[in-house]
Amino acid sequence: MTTTGYAQGDGVATFFEVHGTGDPLVLLHGGLLTTPLTWDALLPRLAASRQVVAIERQGHGHTADTGRELTLANLAGDVVAVLDHLGLPRADLFGFSLGAMVATETAVAHPDRVDRLVLASVPFRPEGYVDLGAFPERMPTADDFALMQQAYTDVAPDPTHFDAFAEKANVLVGGFAGWPVEQLAAITAPTLVLVGDTDFVTVEHAAWMAATVPGAGLAVLPHATHMDVPRRADVVAPLVEEFLRR
Repeated sequence: MTTTGYAQGDGVATFFEVHGTGDPLVLLHGGLLTTPLTWDALLPRLAASRQVVAIERQGHGHTADTGRELTLANLAGDVVAVLDHLGLPRADLFGFSLGAMVATETAVAHPDRVDRLVLASVPFRPEGYVDLGAFPERMPTADDFALMQQAYTDVAPDPTHFDAFAEKANVLVGGFAGWPVEQLAAITAPTLVLVGDTDFVTVEHAAWMAATVPGAGLAVLPHATHMDVPRRADVVAPLVEEFLRR
């Protein structure tokens, strides 16, 4: 059975879905995506043994954008607001792309709320990106962007706001300075870093992150672009399930 609701945080009512029962696992979708666009392949598998809480962040999916500044700190605070609303003291977090940046910020700023971390296709510092001018095929395709806009139009409180919010999200990502090494090295949550071998985050950068966070593991998915990573449930689900069982 699936339940849905909104958790009131600091200036934003954040939409969430709850699937399944068991230990809580929070899913954080990619930028300009929704829960279904990111997690349709993985969510049923994960919810077979876990209480999966899928969150749509400020300006994404069912959650309205507001005049509040879009920052990682604010978005991490919204994750905590959902946990509070559901009466969950702690949870595992699985984030993809911008969602993994939010998961990382949550682990840095609210370590007492995070058990385990799965961080997929995420830069931890600006230099983690490949040169997309040299590798444009690693970017989401025109069809991917069309699906993003259609998903937004279908459920957003203001279906006309997609382009304006995309600009707001670009400011967040474009201004991202990364976390100091000291903060990453202080993460106490057991961590798994995932990346596609043809992602727009470099494998070398993912390996650096795995070496920086104490005890973190690294998984590189073969023949996988950025958008492929959450779609590869056949490979990703067993990796994540085994990691979360440890």
